[in-house]
Amino acid sequence: MTEAEARAEFQDLDARIAAADIAYHRDDAPELSDADYDRMKRRYLALLEAYPGFSELGQRVDTVGAPAASGFGKIAHSVRMMSLSNAFEDQDVVEFAGGLRRYLGLGTEAPLAFTAEPKIDGLSLALRYEQGRLVQAATRGDGAVGENVTENARTIADIPQEITGAPDVLEVRGEVYMSHADFEALNARQAETGGKVFANPRNAAAGSLRQLDAEITRSRPLRFFAYSWGEISAPLAETQIDVIRRFKALGFQTNPLTQLCETIDALLAHYHSIENQRAELGYDIDGVVYKVNDLSLQERLGFRSTTPRWAIAHKFPAELAWTRLEGIDIQVGRTGALSPVARLHPVTVGGVVVSNATLHNEDYISGLDSKGETIRGGKDIRIGDWVQIYRAGDVIPKVADVDLTRRPSEAEPYVFPTECPRCGSPAVREEGDAVRRCSGGLICPAQAVEKLRHFVSRAALDIEGLGAKQVEQFHRDAWVKEPADIFELQARYGSGIQQLKNREGWGEKSATALFLAIDDKRRIEFARLIFGLGIRHVGEVAARDLALHFQSWKALSHATDLARSAALAHRAADEAELDERLAAQAEGRRARIAEARGAAIAKCEVSAEAQAAWDDLISVDGLGPTVALSLSDAFANPDERAAFDRLLRHLEVIAPEAPAEDSPVAGKTVVFTGTLEKMTRAEAKARAEALGAKVAGSVSKRTDILVAGPGAGSKAAKAAELGILILDEDQWLDLIGRA
Repeated sequence: MTEAEARAEFQDLDARIAAADIAYHRDDAPELSDADYDRMKRRYLALLEAYPGFSELGQRVDTVGAPAASGFGKIAHSVRMMSLSNAFEDQDVVEFAGGLRRYLGLGTEAPLAFTAEPKIDGLSLALRYEQGRLVQAATRGDGAVGENVTENARTIADIPQEITGAPDVLEVRGEVYMSHADFEALNARQAETGGKVFANPRNAAAGSLRQLDAEITRSRPLRFFAYSWGEISAPLAETQIDVIRRFKALGFQTNPLTQLCETIDALLAHYHSIENQRAELGYDIDGVVYKVNDLSLQERLGFRSTTPRWAIAHKFPAELAWTRLEGIDIQVGRTGALSPVARLHPVTVGGVVVSNATLHNEDYISGLDSKGETIRGGKDIRIGDWVQIYRAGDVIPKVADVDLTRRPSEAEPYVFPTECPRCGSPAVREEGDAVRRCSGGLICPAQAVEKLRHFVSRAALDIEGLGAKQVEQFHRDAWVKEPADIFELQARYGSGIQQLKNREGWGEKSATALFLAIDDKRRIEFARLIFGLGIRHVGEVAARDLALHFQSWKALSHATDLARSAALAHRAADEAELDERLAAQAEGRRARIAEARGAAIAKCEVSAEAQAAWDDLISVDGLGPTVALSLSDAFANPDERAAFDRLLRHLEVIAPEAPAEDSPVAGKTVVFTGTLEKMTRAEAKARAEALGAKVAGSVSKRTDILVAGPGAGSKAAKAAELGILILDEDQWLDLIGRA
C-alpha cells in the first residue's frame, strides 16, 4: 500500500481502538472480541513499526484502559497501572524468554524462573492499605487515574478491611470477578425483577463494582484475586511467588493454580494444563500470565511505555462450540447495509448462552473473504447446517467452521436478498463494496429509525429526554418520520386530542421538559449538524473538518452541488480502474490503470468550475475521495436533500468560532508534509485552525503555504512547481508567533 493508504488505515485503527477501550474499560459494554481487538492492535503496531512518523498521528501506543467515568471521584495512582503485552503462540513465549536473556546478558544455561498464573477476565482494582487499614480502592481507569470505588470495594467479602503484619503503606492489586454459578443466579434474579440482564460474568462484575449505590454492589456476588502490588513502604519479599504467598498470609485470596516454573517447557506445560481445565474452573480466564520470579531482575528489566518487560500474557485461542443454524435474519442499518445474522439453536460458549452470530455479508456466507479468497476451506453456510461458534473475549459470536458431514440433504445454498426486507426497495451492491445496501433511503423504515437514533445521539443533537427508545416509539406511531419532525412535535402534539403528556410514560412535566430541550437545540453547531445527518463515511472528525473549511451550510451545499459532475467522473474512473484490474488478472497482463482512469474521465463532461470544487472538497485534511463521494451522493439524492432542506428551516446553524482578526494566517490554506519535530501533526493542525487557517491534505492551486519537515516528498515538489510559499517548521512557528 502507499504511505497515504497506510496513514488512513493507521488513523482509522487508532480511532477504533480508542472506542473499543472506552467500551470495554469504562462503559462495561465491549463491542469487539478479544481476538478482533488483538488483531487490530497488532496491525496498528505493525504499521507504526513500518512508519515511525505515524506516532504523531495516534494516541493509543501510550494509552492503557480508558478515562475514568464522570460519575465517580478520581484517584491518581501513585504507581501507574500497566497493561501486559500478549503472546498468542508457544513460539512467542520462547522468543519472549530469549529476549529477556539477551537483555540481561544471561546465557542459555543460566537459571531464569517464572511464575505462571491464570489471567482472570474481570475488572482490575487497586486497594491501598495504610497502617493495616483499607483507605481507598480505585479501578484502573486510564492507568494514571482511576475511579474511586472505595465504599463499593468494602462490601466484597474477599477484600479484608484490616490486615496485620503488612508494611505501613501497601497497595494490593488484583481482579474483581464473578463465578459462573453466581452470574447465572444474578441474571435469573434480574430477569425476574425486570432488571438488567448481563451478557457475561465480566460485564456483570464490572457493572456491579461501578455502582453509584454501594448497597447494590453489596447485593452482588463479587470475588477478588490478589496478584500484584503498587506503592509499598517496605519490600514484601524477594521473589514474585513469595509475594503471592505473603498476600495469602495477609488474608487475601490468591489463585491456587499459580505455579513456579523453572523452564520454558514447564511454563508451556502449565499453560496447556490450565487451558484443559478452563471449562471446569467456574470462572472466566482468557490466558496465562508469566512473570519473571526474581524481583531484582524485574527491576533491571523495567518497563516500556505501557507494559513491563518482565511479564507477558499468553492468550488462549477462542472457545468453540457446535450448534445448529436455524435461520438467517437480515438486519438493515442506518446506511442501508443489509447485515446477515445467524439464528442459532442456543448453545453455551464461554459461560454465556449464544443464540445469534454475525455472518458479516453475502461473501462470508458463500465462503469468501473481502478479497475474494476462500475461507473455511471454501465451505458455504446453509440453513440447517451444524456450525462451530466461537466467542473470542466472550463478546461477538462468530462462525468458525461448518460440519459438512452433518449437512441435511435438503439444505440449499443461501440466496442473499436483492430487495430490502423492510421496504422492498432494490438492495444494490456497488463495485468494490462488500455490502449490499437498500436503495430506499428515508422511505425505508429501518434506515429512517437508525438515522433518527443517530441524529439524537450524544455526539449529534444530544436532545435531553429524547433518546433511542423515545425516537423508536415516536417513529412507530408515525409522529416522527424524519429529523425535521422532531422540531414540529410541540406544534403537532403539544395540545389537542393527541397530546404527548397523555401518552403512557409521559406527563405534563416530562413533555414540557422535552419541548424545552428541543427548542434549546434549534441553535446548533455546524459540525454537530453535519455529523447528525448520518451521511455514510462522515464521522465526527470529518464533520468538524468540513464545518471549519466551509463555515456555513450554504457554502457546503453549494460546493457539493458544483462538484457533482466531477464526483461522478471520479466514480466512473474508479469503476474503470476496477474493470481494468479484473481484466488484467484474467489475461495475466499488467493493468493500465492510468489509461483506464483517464479514458473514463474523458468521457464525462466536467467543467473547470466543477473540477475546482471537487479539488476543494478532497483537499479538506482527512477527507479524501471516499468521503467526498458519499457527501456528493447524499446531497444529490432528491429525497435526502428535501429532508435536509425541511430540517434547516427549523435550525439556526452556528458557524465555528471565528479566529482572531490579527492572525497572520487567517483565511489561508495550509498543508503540512514531512516529519514535524517540535509538535505533533495533530497539534500543528489544531494551532493552524485556531488561527483561522484551513488545513488541507493535498497541494493545489488554492494552497497558500506548505510547511515541510524532513522527508517532504512529492507535495514539496508540487508546491515548488506551483510557486507556493514553502516554510520549514521553524519558519512556520516564527510566522504564527508560537516558537
